[in-house]
Amino acid sequence: MPKLLPDAPVIGADCEITDSSFGGWVQIGAGARIQNSTLGNYSYCDRMCDIANATIGKFANIASGVRIGPTDHPMDRASLHHFLYRSSYYWEDAADDPEFFARRRARRCEIGHDTWIGHGAVIRPEVTVGHGAVVGAGAIVTRDVAPYWIVAGNPARPIRPRFADEVAARLIALAWWDWDHARLRAALADFRSLGAEAFLDRHGG
Repeated sequence: MPKLLPDAPVIGADCEITDSSFGGWVQIGAGARIQNSTLGNYSYCDRMCDIANATIGKFANIASGVRIGPTDHPMDRASLHHFLYRSSYYWEDAADDPEFFARRRARRCEIGHDTWIGHGAVIRPEVTVGHGAVVGAGAIVTRDVAPYWIVAGNPARPIRPRFADEVAARLIALAWWDWDHARLRAALADFRSLGAEAFLDRHGG
């Protein structure tokens, strides 16, 4: 694995990236397609992810084959087909439909800090996944996920909280994901060795 950098993402082979921006220490796996999205510091996605119209926080862990913000077809029209809005693909005298694409881009997903999205999960447009939440492999997420909850299934349903409400609230208040790189390094041994409550007690959360 290449060393990650504070000023440029590490992007794998055969990626398609448009209208997107990345923070420091970000890695994009091979074959990913990312459109109209942002990934915060330290976030990564593994191979073959498809991410569209999403705001992804810091320290997000996105496994391979995840799809975030999959686009919709116009189910209320006479046809579902994209000749309706990608018309220039089919006729030289027909323009694409800019209003359709504007609506699609506006339907954003919000993925919180320190989240884990399991392999092959799908997160629908306009869904928010809260800080610290876990989405199980293969889950189809159609509703918001509360901070520090684990969800799984099709459609995804809450399984259990990661921590008691008090601990989750303390982690959100501590907001360690906003610490600078040096402070993270100084606390690395505690991140590795302490449970969440002990970490909070030591670091003032």
